[in-house]
Amino acid sequence: MNIPADLKYTKDHEWVKVEGDTVTVGITDFAQGELGDIVYVEVETLDETLDIEEVFGTVEAVKTVSDLFLPLSGKVTEFNGTLEDEPELVNTDPYGAGWMIKLKFSDANQLEGLMSADDYKALVGG
Repeated sequence: MNIPADLKYTKDHEWVKVEGDTVTVGITDFAQGELGDIVYVEVETLDETLDIEEVFGTVEAVKTVSDLFLPLSGKVTEFNGTLEDEPELVNTDPYGAGWMIKLKFSDANQLEGLMSADDYKALVGG
């Protein structure tokens, strides 16, 4: 299981890459493995400001649909439009081409609530 050390993680299996006051968000390798083949990613919250842990979209796999929860409060500034035609990128490259959104976060203190790679590894039993 791939858990990059330079990212932060949530209990809901999202990963967060911090770049200044913006973060890139996707789902973890563990999450995509549990979901199975991903066939659709929906994000209808572009340009919306949401609170931490609000649903920002859904990911649909062959057998299930799962909500995606915002790891930090802020404004969704970008959606990875490539996923509309190639949702399988979430399976094949969850930390790269399979990213989902970019978010301009509004409360830097919330970063402290995210998990380190070691903490996330302990959560999923890695």
